[in-house]
Amino acid sequence: MDFYNLVLRRQSVRKYTNKKVARDLILKCIESARLAPSASNSQPWHFIVVDEEPYLSEVAQATITAALPINKFALQAPCIVVIVVEKPKLITRLAGFIKQRDFPWIDLGIAAEHFCLQATELGLGTCMIGWFNEKKVKKIIKIPPNKRVGLLITVGYPPDDYKLREKIRKPLNAIISFNKY
Repeated sequence: MDFYNLVLRRQSVRKYTNKKVARDLILKCIESARLAPSASNSQPWHFIVVDEEPYLSEVAQATITAALPINKFALQAPCIVVIVVEKPKLITRLAGFIKQRDFPWIDLGIAAEHFCLQATELGLGTCMIGWFNEKKVKKIIKIPPNKRVGLLITVGYPPDDYKLREKIRKPLNAIISFNKY
């Protein structure tokens, strides 16, 4: 499949079958994420694959709050990948301080999208989740207190009747200019 069609097919999937995802497929997605570029090649990420009980349902439950119960679909996911932000190289930290940029979080987003695009190419559905109880997630899967959880990605097989949605985006001329703003 060409890249443009892959991008058209990649969407946030919020419904999964109960079919378990083979670890070799998850590893292929992580390998694609591992190859993502990062500032000064810091690779400031660590992937935790959560695919066994009771961890899976507990991590899924940590994405749901009474105030915003938007992530109930996570309870259906047969796998959740937790991405931990790791400390970047000294040069990256220095550059981030000078330029007031948080390069590790940018890098994490790039790696996460590599993961999701690879999953799409393999016929898997994914959804990046940024709304979760970080303290609970860290406790459940024993992430050290000094670490930050950047994103969770649900991974699984969408049901056969899951429709590819039309992408509603701003028109190209609304988001682009040449040579000046």
